Amino acid sequence: MILQTNSQTNPEKFIACQNIIGYSFKKMLLLEKALTHTSCRVENNFSNERLEFLGDAVLGMIISDYLYKTMPHYSEGELTNVKSVVVSQSTLAKVGMEAGLKEFLLVGRGLNDRDLFPKSLLANVFEALIAAIYIDGGIEAASEFTLRYLKKEIDLVCKNQHKKNYKSILQQYSQKEYGITPTYRLLQQIGPDHGKSFEIVVSIKGSEYGRGWGKSKKEAEQSAAKEALKILTPDSN
Repeated sequence: MILQTNSQTNPEKFIACQNIIGYSFKKMLLLEKALTHTSCRVENNFSNERLEFLGDAVLGMIISDYLYKTMPHYSEGELTNVKSVVVSQSTLAKVGMEAGLKEFLLVGRGLNDRDLFPKSLLANVFEALIAAIYIDGGIEAASEFTLRYLKKEIDLVCKNQHKKNYKSILQQYSQKEYGITPTYRLLQQIGPDHGKSFEIVVSIKGSEYGRGWGKSKKEAEQSAAKEALKILTPDSN
Protein backbone atom coordinates (compact mmCIF):
# COMPACT_ATOMS: atom_id res chain seq x y z
CA MET A 1 0.00 0.00 0.00
CA ILE A 2 1.28 3.45 -0.90
CA LEU A 3 0.90 5.91 1.95
CA GLN A 4 -0.80 9.20 1.17
CA THR A 5 1.40 12.24 1.66
CA ASN A 6 -1.09 14.32 3.57
CA SER A 7 -0.46 13.99 7.31
CA GLN A 8 -4.11 14.76 7.95
CA THR A 9 -5.16 11.55 6.16
CA ASN A 10 -2.64 9.31 7.92
CA PRO A 11 -2.27 10.67 11.47
CA GLU A 12 -2.03 7.16 12.92
CA LYS A 13 0.98 6.39 10.71
CA PHE A 14 2.84 9.47 11.86
CA ILE A 15 1.96 8.80 15.49
CA ALA A 16 3.22 5.23 15.15
CA CYS A 17 6.44 6.43 13.55
CA GLN A 18 7.06 8.89 16.37
CA ASN A 19 6.51 6.12 18.91
CA ILE A 20 9.06 3.97 17.09
CA ILE A 21 11.77 6.63 16.88
CA GLY A 22 11.10 7.97 20.37
CA TYR A 23 10.58 11.60 19.40
CA SER A 24 7.41 13.72 19.10
CA PHE A 25 7.55 16.46 16.50
CA LYS A 26 6.31 19.98 17.15
CA LYS A 27 6.15 20.53 13.38
CA MET A 28 4.66 17.41 11.83
CA LEU A 29 5.52 18.59 8.33
CA LEU A 30 9.20 17.96 9.11
CA LEU A 31 8.48 14.31 9.80
CA GLU A 32 6.43 14.05 6.62
CA LYS A 33 9.26 15.58 4.59
CA ALA A 34 11.82 13.25 6.16
CA LEU A 35 9.77 10.21 5.14
CA THR A 36 9.00 11.39 1.59
CA HIS A 37 11.10 9.90 -1.21
CA THR A 38 11.61 11.83 -4.45
CA SER A 39 9.55 9.22 -6.30
CA CYS A 40 6.44 10.33 -4.41
CA ARG A 41 4.73 13.28 -6.07
CA VAL A 42 3.03 15.66 -3.67
CA GLU A 43 1.19 18.91 -4.12
CA ASN A 44 4.02 21.15 -2.94
CA ASN A 45 6.65 18.93 -4.57
CA PHE A 46 8.81 18.31 -1.49
CA SER A 47 11.00 15.32 -0.67
CA ASN A 48 13.63 14.38 1.91
CA GLU A 49 16.64 15.27 -0.28
CA ARG A 50 17.46 18.57 1.43
CA LEU A 51 16.98 17.05 4.87
CA GLU A 52 19.24 14.17 3.86
CA PHE A 53 21.94 16.71 2.93
CA LEU A 54 21.73 18.39 6.33
CA GLY A 55 21.38 15.09 8.16
CA ASP A 56 24.63 13.80 6.71
CA ALA A 57 26.49 16.74 8.24
CA VAL A 58 24.69 16.57 11.60
CA LEU A 59 25.29 12.81 11.78
CA GLY A 60 29.00 13.31 11.14
CA MET A 61 29.25 15.93 13.87
CA ILE A 62 27.33 13.84 16.42
CA ILE A 63 29.43 10.73 15.83
CA SER A 64 32.70 12.68 15.74
CA ASP A 65 31.84 14.43 19.01
CA TYR A 66 30.84 11.16 20.69
CA LEU A 67 33.97 9.32 19.55
CA TYR A 68 36.24 12.19 20.59
CA LYS A 69 34.74 12.38 24.07
CA THR A 70 34.45 8.65 24.78
CA MET A 71 37.64 7.32 23.16
CA PRO A 72 40.51 9.48 24.47
CA HIS A 73 43.13 6.83 23.71
CA TYR A 74 42.18 6.41 20.04
CA SER A 75 44.39 8.09 17.45
CA GLU A 76 42.98 10.33 14.72
CA GLY A 77 43.33 7.47 12.26
CA GLU A 78 41.52 5.03 14.53
CA LEU A 79 38.69 7.51 15.14
CA THR A 80 38.37 8.04 11.39
CA ASN A 81 38.21 4.30 10.76
CA VAL A 82 35.47 3.79 13.36
CA LYS A 83 33.44 6.74 12.09
CA SER A 84 33.73 5.60 8.47
CA VAL A 85 32.07 2.28 9.25
CA VAL A 86 29.44 3.71 11.61
CA VAL A 87 28.17 6.37 9.17
CA SER A 88 28.39 4.10 6.12
CA GLN A 89 25.34 3.45 3.97
CA SER A 90 25.23 -0.21 4.97
CA THR A 91 25.22 0.60 8.70
CA LEU A 92 22.55 3.29 8.37
CA ALA A 93 20.41 1.00 6.22
CA LYS A 94 20.79 -1.75 8.83
CA VAL A 95 19.59 0.41 11.72
CA GLY A 96 16.83 1.87 9.55
CA MET A 97 15.62 -1.64 8.81
CA GLU A 98 15.85 -2.68 12.47
CA ALA A 99 13.83 0.38 13.45
CA GLY A 100 11.10 -0.56 10.98
CA LEU A 101 11.32 2.71 9.07
CA LYS A 102 10.41 1.15 5.74
CA GLU A 103 6.82 0.75 6.93
CA PHE A 104 6.46 4.53 7.16
CA LEU A 105 8.19 5.66 3.96
CA LEU A 106 6.21 7.68 1.45
CA VAL A 107 7.20 6.40 -1.99
CA GLY A 108 5.94 6.36 -5.55
CA ARG A 109 4.33 3.38 -7.23
CA GLY A 110 7.61 2.23 -8.75
CA LEU A 111 8.99 1.56 -5.26
CA ASN A 112 5.83 0.13 -3.76
CA ASP A 113 7.39 -3.31 -3.09
CA ARG A 114 8.90 -2.65 0.33
CA ASP A 115 10.78 -5.94 0.30
CA LEU A 116 12.85 -4.65 -2.62
CA PHE A 117 13.76 -1.23 -1.23
CA PRO A 118 17.41 -0.37 -2.01
CA LYS A 119 19.73 0.08 0.96
CA SER A 120 20.35 3.69 0.00
CA LEU A 121 16.68 4.56 0.54
CA LEU A 122 16.65 3.45 4.18
CA ALA A 123 20.04 5.05 4.84
CA ASN A 124 18.85 8.33 3.35
CA VAL A 125 15.64 8.44 5.37
CA PHE A 126 17.62 7.81 8.57
CA GLU A 127 19.81 10.84 7.77
CA ALA A 128 16.72 12.88 6.89
CA LEU A 129 15.14 12.02 10.25
CA ILE A 130 18.28 13.18 12.05
CA ALA A 131 18.02 16.53 10.27
CA ALA A 132 14.28 16.84 10.91
CA ILE A 133 14.75 16.20 14.63
CA TYR A 134 17.69 18.63 14.70
CA ILE A 135 15.57 21.40 13.17
CA ASP A 136 12.54 20.61 15.33
CA GLY A 137 14.19 19.93 18.68
CA GLY A 138 17.85 20.94 18.53
CA ILE A 139 21.16 19.13 18.65
CA GLU A 140 20.50 17.33 21.95
CA ALA A 141 17.36 15.68 20.62
CA ALA A 142 19.10 14.77 17.37
CA SER A 143 22.06 13.35 19.27
CA GLU A 144 19.83 11.28 21.55
CA PHE A 145 18.00 9.79 18.56
CA THR A 146 21.20 9.10 16.62
CA LEU A 147 23.13 7.47 19.45
CA ARG A 148 20.16 5.37 20.52
CA TYR A 149 20.62 3.44 17.28
CA LEU A 150 24.33 3.81 16.61
CA LYS A 151 26.01 3.26 20.00
CA LYS A 152 25.81 -0.50 19.55
CA GLU A 153 27.25 -0.18 16.06
CA ILE A 154 30.17 1.80 17.47
CA ASP A 155 30.74 -0.94 20.03
CA LEU A 156 30.70 -3.57 17.29
CA VAL A 157 33.33 -1.74 15.29
CA CYS A 158 35.55 -1.17 18.31
CA LYS A 159 35.37 -4.82 19.32
CA ASN A 160 36.12 -5.91 15.75
CA GLN A 161 33.01 -8.08 15.69
CA HIS A 162 32.39 -7.46 12.02
CA LYS A 163 34.57 -7.01 8.98
CA LYS A 164 35.78 -3.50 8.22
CA ASN A 165 35.13 -2.01 4.82
CA TYR A 166 38.74 -1.16 4.10
CA LYS A 167 37.93 0.13 0.61
CA SER A 168 35.48 2.65 2.05
CA ILE A 169 37.96 3.75 4.71
CA LEU A 170 40.77 4.12 2.17
CA GLN A 171 38.53 6.06 -0.21
CA GLN A 172 37.52 8.50 2.52
CA TYR A 173 41.17 8.95 3.54
CA SER A 174 42.37 9.41 -0.05
CA GLN A 175 39.69 11.96 -0.90
CA LYS A 176 40.41 13.92 2.28
CA GLU A 177 44.21 13.91 1.97
CA TYR A 178 44.73 13.89 -1.81
CA GLY A 179 41.39 14.91 -3.31
CA ILE A 180 41.29 11.79 -5.45
CA THR A 181 39.76 8.30 -5.40
CA PRO A 182 42.08 5.25 -5.24
CA THR A 183 42.36 3.08 -8.35
CA TYR A 184 42.46 -0.72 -8.35
CA ARG A 185 44.14 -2.83 -11.04
CA LEU A 186 44.17 -6.57 -11.58
CA LEU A 187 47.74 -7.89 -11.62
CA GLN A 188 47.09 -11.58 -12.13
CA GLN A 189 44.64 -14.40 -11.67
CA ILE A 190 45.58 -18.01 -11.09
CA GLY A 191 43.81 -21.33 -10.64
CA PRO A 192 41.00 -23.19 -12.41
CA ASP A 193 37.69 -21.57 -13.30
CA HIS A 194 35.98 -23.04 -10.25
CA GLY A 195 38.68 -21.84 -7.85
CA LYS A 196 40.43 -18.75 -9.14
CA SER A 197 42.51 -16.39 -7.00
CA PHE A 198 43.08 -12.75 -7.90
CA GLU A 199 45.87 -10.28 -7.09
CA ILE A 200 44.93 -6.60 -7.06
CA VAL A 201 47.11 -3.51 -6.61
CA VAL A 202 45.73 -0.20 -5.30
CA SER A 203 47.29 3.12 -6.31
CA ILE A 204 46.75 6.75 -5.39
CA LYS A 205 47.92 9.46 -7.79
CA GLY A 206 49.99 6.89 -9.66
CA SER A 207 51.81 5.55 -6.59
CA GLU A 208 51.30 1.95 -5.48
CA TYR A 209 50.31 1.54 -1.82
CA GLY A 210 49.15 -2.04 -1.42
CA ARG A 211 48.64 -5.43 -3.00
CA GLY A 212 46.18 -8.11 -1.98
CA TRP A 213 44.94 -11.58 -2.89
CA GLY A 214 41.39 -12.90 -2.76
CA LYS A 215 39.05 -15.56 -4.09
CA SER A 216 37.15 -12.76 -5.82
CA LYS A 217 38.20 -9.38 -7.17
CA LYS A 218 36.21 -7.63 -4.44
CA GLU A 219 37.95 -9.65 -1.74
CA ALA A 220 41.34 -8.89 -3.29
CA GLU A 221 40.51 -5.18 -3.43
CA GLN A 222 39.62 -5.21 0.27
CA SER A 223 42.92 -6.94 1.03
CA ALA A 224 44.87 -4.41 -1.03
CA ALA A 225 43.09 -1.50 0.65
CA LYS A 226 43.90 -2.96 4.06
CA GLU A 227 47.60 -3.14 3.16
CA ALA A 228 47.51 0.45 1.87
CA LEU A 229 45.99 1.67 5.14
CA LYS A 230 48.84 0.05 7.07
CA ILE A 231 51.22 2.31 5.17
CA LEU A 232 49.12 5.46 5.10
CA THR A 233 47.72 5.32 8.66
CA PRO A 234 50.25 3.31 10.70
CA ASP A 235 49.00 4.72 14.01
CA SER A 236 45.58 3.12 13.48
CA ASN A 237 46.93 -0.39 13.00
